[in-house]
Parts: sequence; structure tokens; C-alpha cells
Amino acid sequence: MLEFPRWKYWLVAIVLVVATLFALPNVFGEDAALQVVRKDRGAVTEDSARSARDLLAAGGVTVTRSYIDQGRLMLHFKAVPEQLKARDIVNEQLGKDYATALSFASRAPDWLRAVGLRPMPLGLDLRGGLHLLYQVDVDGAVAQLLEVHEQDARRALSGAGLQFVDVSPVAVDAAKPNGLRVLLPAGGDAEAARAALRKVMPDLVYSETRGADGPAVQMLLTATQLKERQDYAIQQNLTTLRNRVNELGVSEPVVQRQGVDRIVVQLPGVQNSAEVKDILGKVATLEWRLQDLQNSVSDAVQRGRAPIGSKLYQNGPGGGPVLLKRDIIVTGDQLIDAVTAATEQGPGVSITLDSAGGEEMLRTTRANLGKPMGVVFIEQRREEIDVGGRKVQRDVKEEKVISVATIQGVFSNKFQITGLSVGEARDLALLMRAGALAAPLFVVEERVVGPALGQENIRKGVTALVIGMALLFVFMAVYYKTFGMVANLVLLANVVLLAALLTMFKAALSLPGIAGIVLTVGMAVDANVLIYERIREELRNGVTPQTAIAKGFEKAFSAIADSNITTLIAGVVLWAFGTGPIRGFAVVLSLGILTSMFTSLLGSRALLTLMYGGARRPQSLSI
Repeated sequence: MLEFPRWKYWLVAIVLVVATLFALPNVFGEDAALQVVRKDRGAVTEDSARSARDLLAAGGVTVTRSYIDQGRLMLHFKAVPEQLKARDIVNEQLGKDYATALSFASRAPDWLRAVGLRPMPLGLDLRGGLHLLYQVDVDGAVAQLLEVHEQDARRALSGAGLQFVDVSPVAVDAAKPNGLRVLLPAGGDAEAARAALRKVMPDLVYSETRGADGPAVQMLLTATQLKERQDYAIQQNLTTLRNRVNELGVSEPVVQRQGVDRIVVQLPGVQNSAEVKDILGKVATLEWRLQDLQNSVSDAVQRGRAPIGSKLYQNGPGGGPVLLKRDIIVTGDQLIDAVTAATEQGPGVSITLDSAGGEEMLRTTRANLGKPMGVVFIEQRREEIDVGGRKVQRDVKEEKVISVATIQGVFSNKFQITGLSVGEARDLALLMRAGALAAPLFVVEERVVGPALGQENIRKGVTALVIGMALLFVFMAVYYKTFGMVANLVLLANVVLLAALLTMFKAALSLPGIAGIVLTVGMAVDANVLIYERIREELRNGVTPQTAIAKGFEKAFSAIADSNITTLIAGVVLWAFGTGPIRGFAVVLSLGILTSMFTSLLGSRALLTLMYGGARRPQSLSI
């Protein structure tokens, strides 16, 4: 007797219903859309959305649909020209408080969006998007390393009880600084200073020189150390950019090295988002320093410089100047995690440091209870200025004291930063969590990849899929009759299931991915052909129809499993070692193998058992 467990029927039915729901948003297509966000990172209100719609209506732009999605206003339009016109109107009238981004949004009904069902993301070759080429400032990476060595030198000399005048960068036989010079007071012991420094920085090249008022110790990076630092900056920036892109939720991005000191970033679906570019390229980190209570801030402002051992910041929490000690307690490089948090003082960021940072913070807070400590936010960027009618780029470094709070208790690796707005807390947590850039980077090429070619690729790919499936349907129906129609239903279910998995996993569909879908359809047919030929063979051996169906599935299973496992191994290898489009093809191929196995072995068996199993006693099979 041909039977199929009831729980397997339920499994097939539930999987197909869920798959249909997840695949459904892909049926409705997309509209040209405009995304409007508040520059202060707050949520757009219904009143603001109504005002934006009225503004566009007054400008002659028809909005076909609008809604607020995760605090952002989404406006749909019939065509791209209206989308561009709407962007210009919003930027001109509301650009002070709002930022815009061109995008494409699904036409799926609101109820699908409300339950979190979205269409599968498309790759850059199908969707269009933002192409950015970054230049990494490798000299800036060396400067950052010298800053770390400067702090180490100050600590080493202070710990050894040796007096010094200053520690400053120096360029010896190089265009950029490649070492440090420690100025000692008149009569200072240069040999003792060099011995103390060598204990903490043994790899540097040391020499003794004369300063203006006394002896000096010079320590230089070797050529190998300079090269290693520059390579580290590239690799660290690659990792950080990937982390930041992942935090932003951009699907299927491409972040890879190009040439000696450049990084290319491709963001599908993003066309002009200034917010994305700002987050990606922001060179930002944190420093914790104790406030200088021995010296007067007003005196430092009048003199225009801070006293030795301190640093003057013009931009404090209240807008006024702040004097902090030059010694850094910990930096953002020692940070493990950062998340936004609600505190008694308002929005904040919960910080977790590594063990070394936690020990240093514990030692500092234990020795300075009741004293104020400042948090410095450092951002570096490149801006273009006009000099004599000629455009010149310059590096700008902004240091802002975002918080000065009294140390009220002893803490180590876990604490909170307060005094921030909601948007500042969210951005700061994102930047710190994704990691600091090891060196500044600047956009040298920015290109918006239009979706026109992508739409043509989609049309041709879908056409190829439809024609291929239609020919398969005809062949299966003619050659295998009723069983062929069952195979056709299974093929449709396989495509629906594959689309649902791509949507669930947010795997971006690219042109190679479409090729993977077409290949998957062929593989699913191959499994059905193996099963049906086995059934025909059993019928020729004289067994009953029900037994032939059962034997056909059992004997074909090993051949189907072997062929699919070997193909799956190839797909995994492509995913592990490939990049970009190759990975996209590997993902679709691997998922397609799983869906074809499910539909061919379980889906076909369920349908044929319903038709020929149970108490029925068919005398022949339409195969």
C-alpha cells in the first residue's frame, strides 16, 4: 500500500504557505521613491509627513503613496522624473532640517510591510546604487601610531621619575614625521631617559641630540615598521568599512581593496545618501582624559596655548573652553562594545572596554575620586576650499569635549557616556561598535549606478526563466503525462520556495543569481526525471502501480542525494573563496539544491500519494 505520514503532509503544506507569504512581496514590483529623514536622527512625525506632501503638491508633484517606515518618510512616485523633482523641492525648502535619499520602494500592500515582509534585495547590477572609491591616508596612520608612542613615552618617563620638557613628532630624512623627539631640561640625563624609553618601545631606533635648552633623545620608526603600519591601516579600514556597512543594513555590499592604498565600496539600492557617506567615511574615536584643575582655563585662552602637560579644547559641553590633561586614560581603540542606553541624565551610550582599558580606567578612577573626567570626541575629514580661485582640499580635525563628569565611584571596563541627544547617541554607538578607522580616508570617486541597465537585465533574466520553464512544462506534460503535470507543479513550488529563502535571508539577487535560479530549475527537473524513470522501470518489472511509485522514490533517492551533495560542495567552495557576483551565484545555487531536494522528494511524493495512494487500487499509471 502506498502511504505517506500525515505529519509530512502538514510539513509540506505549512512550508509552502509560509514560502508563498515571504515570496509574495516580490510580485508587486517597485516604485521610484524618495526617503526623507531628519538630520537630528529623530523620527519623522505624521504632521511633518503631511507638510512634506502638501509642499510637493504645491510644486506640482504627485505622490502616489506615502508612509513612515522606521522613523523615515517614504514617498512613492510614478516615474523617476517626478522623484528627482520632489528631491529638489524638499532639499530647497526643507534642506536645513531634513536629508533626502533616492531609492526604490516596494509596491507591496501595507499589511505585508506591517508584518515585516519585504521583497528580496537586488544587487548593484540589477538595482543600481552607490559606487565609492576611497583613498586611504597612510601618512595619517603613521601619525596616529606616533601619537600612541608619544603617550607611551610620557608615561615611561613619568613612571621612571625623569623630568622632560616636551615630546613632539619629528621628521628625519623624510617628508612626513617618522619619529619623536624628547626634549630634556638643561642637565637632564639623556642616557637614563633613553633606557626608560627603550623598556617600553624597544623596536625604535634611538639617538641622542641637542635641543634648544638641553639634551634630547630621538627615536625613529624603521622603514619596515612604516610599511607594516601602512598595510595595517588598509586592512583595518577594510574591516571597519565592512562593519559600518553591516550596521547600516545595506544588502550585499562590496568592500574590497583596489591598488596600493584605495578601497572600493559598492552599495546596491543607495543612490545619493549623504547620511551613508557621512557614516562610512567618518574618522571618529574617543579619548578619556582627566580635567586640569591646577591651571586656569581663562589664562590658557588669553595666552592662546595650554600649559605644559595640558590641552585646551575650545568646544566644551556648554560651548565654552575646557582644559584637560594631555595624558590619555583610554581611547576608542580599546573599546569592545557600545550600545545606546536610556540613563537618568537622558540618552547615552553604554561602553565596554577590553581588559587593558578596564585596568587603566580602574586605576584612574580609584586614584581620582571626586575629580572631573572629560570625554573627547575626535573627528577628521577632508573639505574643499577656494584659494585664489582654485579648489584646494585640506584636512580638518575637530575635537569636541562631549562630556565632563565628576568621578563618583570606582569603575573599570563598563560605564556610560551621557549628555548626548538621541541622534548623537545612536551615531556614536554605531561608529564605536563598528570600530575606528586606522587612518583617515577620503572619497576620490563617487558614481551613482543607474537602475536602467538593471531593469533590462531583470527583464531578460525573467524572460529566459519563463521561456525555459515553459519549454520544460511542455516536455514534461507530453513525455510523462499526468506525472509530468505533477513535476510542473513541483517546479513552480521550487521557484516560490527559493524566492522565499532569498527574501528571508536578505540575500541580494544579482545577474549571476538569476542564472543560479535557471540552473536550479534544471536540477529540480533532473531529480523528477530520475524518480519517474525508476517508476517506469518498476512497472516494466511487473510490480503494482502503488509499489512502483514507492520503489521509484526509494531507489532514486541515492542517485539524487549523491548528485546534489557534490553540487552543494562546489557551491560551498565558490561561496568560501569567491567574491561579489561569484558569491551571489553560490548562495542561490546552494539554496536551490535544498529547495529542489525538498520539493522533488517530499512535494512530489505527497501529491502522488494523494492521487494514487491509500485505499485506491489503480491498475495503471499515466506516466
